Amino acid sequence: MTEFAPVEQQLQLLRRGAADLVDEKQLAEKLERSRKSGKPLTIKTGFDPTAPDLHLGHTVLLRKMRHFQELGHRVIFLIGDFTGMIGDPTGKKATRPQLTKEQVLENSETYKRQVFGILDPEVTVIEYNSRWLDELGAHGMVKLAGSYTLARMMERDDFRTRYESHQPISLHEMLYPLVQGYDSIALEADVELGGHDQIFNLLVGRDLMRERGMEPQVVLTVPLLVGTDGTDKMSKSLGNAIAVEDSATEMFGRTMSIPDALMWDWLLLLTDTPEGEIAQLRQQVESGENPKAVKQRLARSIVEGYWSAEDATKAQEEFDRVFSRGGRPQDIESVVHSGPRLLTAVLAETGLASSKSEARRLVQQGAVSIDDERVSDPFHQVPMRDSAYLFKVGKRRFLEITLQEPEDAS
Repeated sequence: MTEFAPVEQQLQLLRRGAADLVDEKQLAEKLERSRKSGKPLTIKTGFDPTAPDLHLGHTVLLRKMRHFQELGHRVIFLIGDFTGMIGDPTGKKATRPQLTKEQVLENSETYKRQVFGILDPEVTVIEYNSRWLDELGAHGMVKLAGSYTLARMMERDDFRTRYESHQPISLHEMLYPLVQGYDSIALEADVELGGHDQIFNLLVGRDLMRERGMEPQVVLTVPLLVGTDGTDKMSKSLGNAIAVEDSATEMFGRTMSIPDALMWDWLLLLTDTPEGEIAQLRQQVESGENPKAVKQRLARSIVEGYWSAEDATKAQEEFDRVFSRGGRPQDIESVVHSGPRLLTAVLAETGLASSKSEARRLVQQGAVSIDDERVSDPFHQVPMRDSAYLFKVGKRRFLEITLQEPEDAS
């Protein structure tokens, strides 16, 4: 029989960084019942493996899952190998491309490797929703679709926005919230976690459970983490993300680049720093203290979570050497690429920019230099030469690139 902490003590941890809690009274009742019976609650969180890598924005939700694990509850990491082939329409202005079964399974293997940097692999339950959704069949899917009306589905902001702007909405997208809700029925979830933008889908699960005579799940959402640019939510496509498998040096440096105003949310959502201590640090900075020490603490904490204290120390020393004293990294990666090429193509194709459009923006902003000479023309042609060019993007990204004639050139 598991011994659980007092309910209010559990709630204090679970409230940390939460965006929505529907509803807290019901959660308290579930926690009290769990404490008295010694039976853990079932916590469900679904991930559609639509991309192979995770960034710090994803970890906000993973950390909330870990909070439940620390309290002794049963956490299910649900891989949406079925729903991933539908494509979650949340927040999308256009229909998502549907993935193949092979793509979803390949991405899910990468997910599993990455999440155990946060979750406890010994107690995490991994499920695949194809186990019950494949068996649902056409009859079951039609019956499930009959449990929700089109009017209720159109209450979703993204569906309504797309409809009003005459953007297409595929019928299969309407099924997504329903099958996600069916997952909760199949798992008999006590609590479902998700990002704040998922609130509609999670509430559908409550409705479906209630209609089937089940106790509805509690819905707890977390905020969407703002990326390194301080403006948009973290996204690899926007170039403002820190991947969980980035090097310690890259992770530390990119964290140090964030706007000062972002530090407080990152401390709350990405570290275990007590909330009272965060408030005290914020007051000190607002009173005139240099925020650099706080940002270094944040960066060290993030790096230590994925690497080690020793790696964090080395990353901080490297950052100080390169960026505070105007040096260069000790180990600069070298690549060989075909040439001659347009500068924007070189940046995009070597990963120094996420796309040619981002490369063009970086060049026009004066963020790109070659051999310590700033380049402002996005149409600059980089000629071939035997020796490597030293490319620098922003303050932290360096890459040695040798441009050679393509091997298949005649």
